[in-house]
This record gives sequence, C-alpha cells and structure tokens, in this order.
Amino acid sequence: MAAMDPQDALIHLMIAVAAADGQISNIEQREFTVLLRTLPVFDGFEETRLGTIAQDCGALLDQDDGIDQIIRNVRDSVPANLYETAYALAVEVVASDVNASQPELRLLEMLRDAFKMDRLTAGAIEHSARVRYRRA
Repeated sequence: MAAMDPQDALIHLMIAVAAADGQISNIEQREFTVLLRTLPVFDGFEETRLGTIAQDCGALLDQDDGIDQIIRNVRDSVPANLYETAYALAVEVVASDVNASQPELRLLEMLRDAFKMDRLTAGAIEHSARVRYRRA
C-alpha cells in the first residue's frame, strides 16, 4: 500500500485521538480548526477535503485494527523529523478539553512507543500543553 499524504495522516491521528473516548467534543473540533489554519505543517491544506478525510478515518476506526493502522500510516507517511510534531498534535487535541480520558492516554502511550520517543521529549510536549490549557 502506498503511503498516504502526510497531512491526511496527521488529521487521521487528531481525529482518532479525539474519538478515543467515544465522542468528539465541540472543543476538540474547534482545536482541529485552529491547528489546521495556523500550523506550518498544514500549509496549503484544502479545508474542503476535511469531510472526506474524516469519513476515511471513520472507516479505518471501524476496523478491528483501525487505531494500529492509523499509527502505521503516520509512521509510514510522515517524515521521522515530524514525529514529535505528530505527537504534539495528538497532545493538543487531548489537552484542549482539559480532562484526558484513559483511552486517550493509552493512545498517547501507543504513539510514544511507535515513534520511539524518549520520556523527556514526550514529557516536555505534554507539560507545554498542560500549561497552555490550564484554567484560572
């Protein structure tokens, strides 16, 4: 199977993380929009494609090994120097609604393993997101 478009793979990852707890909140949806419109990794992305990408992701998530396939797609499609970016995107989505669920935390653990990410790097990314999303 040919590698998918890196932007599509990253969007699949964000959707999978948001859906890990069984629902995608309005806050998580808003976070997708902000990330898609502001981050350099999504430069040139056509937002009109988002519906199709989301449907494709949903079809993958309906499969028994859907999460594993999404992680493989990210690993195979995204250059290794963007694995930290991929992890940061996942953390941003999880952190956006403040309380992380066990399924979301488990998915983050799977990503750390898949990307062979060291604890210090992962911890720094996670801490940065926690600080940004803290409430007064």
